[in-house]
Amino acid sequence: MAKPKTNDDKLVMISVQGVVSPPMHRGQHSFDKNGKPFMLPGTGGITYNIQAGDPAFGWEADHIEPSVSAIANFEKRFEGQNNGFNFYSCTGNTATIVSGDAKGDKGVVLGHHGGAEHVIIEFSREIKDKMLMDDKILIKGFGQGLKFVDYPEIAVCNLDPRILDKWDIEDTGHGIKVPVAAVVPGQLMGSGVGSTSMGRGDYDIMTADEKYIAELGLDKLRFGDFVAITDHDNRYGRSYRRGAISIGIVMHGNCQYAGHGPGVTTLISAVEPGLIEYEVTDKANIAKILSLGKFAKPEKDK
Repeated sequence: MAKPKTNDDKLVMISVQGVVSPPMHRGQHSFDKNGKPFMLPGTGGITYNIQAGDPAFGWEADHIEPSVSAIANFEKRFEGQNNGFNFYSCTGNTATIVSGDAKGDKGVVLGHHGGAEHVIIEFSREIKDKMLMDDKILIKGFGQGLKFVDYPEIAVCNLDPRILDKWDIEDTGHGIKVPVAAVVPGQLMGSGVGSTSMGRGDYDIMTADEKYIAELGLDKLRFGDFVAITDHDNRYGRSYRRGAISIGIVMHGNCQYAGHGPGVTTLISAVEPGLIEYEVTDKANIAKILSLGKFAKPEKDK
């Protein structure tokens, strides 16, 4: 099938810059969805042993973020500078380290994590070993304003158009067909529902009903998986709407709190039936399509 036409030649590419976010933790116990106390690693920092493509479940952690968590200004993370850093940084953008021992090394933006207000970036393990917390990271923000020209009813945000071909999104003649790794029933979407900050942040797949999650196969989700969310409208805010389809990317891990779970950054959404079709495939992960993280090619094969 043909590829959908976009307005990529009209998009603005703009620089934003940040640093590694300090790991965030209160240093005290919290309580999980079953009332059990826990005290585990959480958001922020350089996560050396977790990459895009690794499981989003099974870690002794809460809201863990793979690879590198970046922020523009930690002390003012809910204010304009950091909002801009989040907004302009789109899934698939190139991130370049511009200081320190890793200067010149490159990574790829995975998505945004709301609340922590982080931009999650995939760097190889070799690059992470050279990084320091105050290394500066320059991102060429490109993607906000993206449209599928023939389907103006489909909303798009946070997505670099240069990954569309490798993702194998197709024009069906009446909409688009998107490869996804899993399908999430809208009833499972929790923390973040109701937010109108579509150009940044994420929202969570609730995982308190572990049996149901396993029945759906969602316990096999990986960082970087593209997922379809049924009956959810993400055009003007995150809300339940029968028949709507939203597409997103998994960018933080499972959570201990009630109402939380793996986080999904929104990429594509439509309400009209048939505008967005999806096909489930294990290839629908950004690390696979771009040869990153767990699926990076060995040096001798590059």
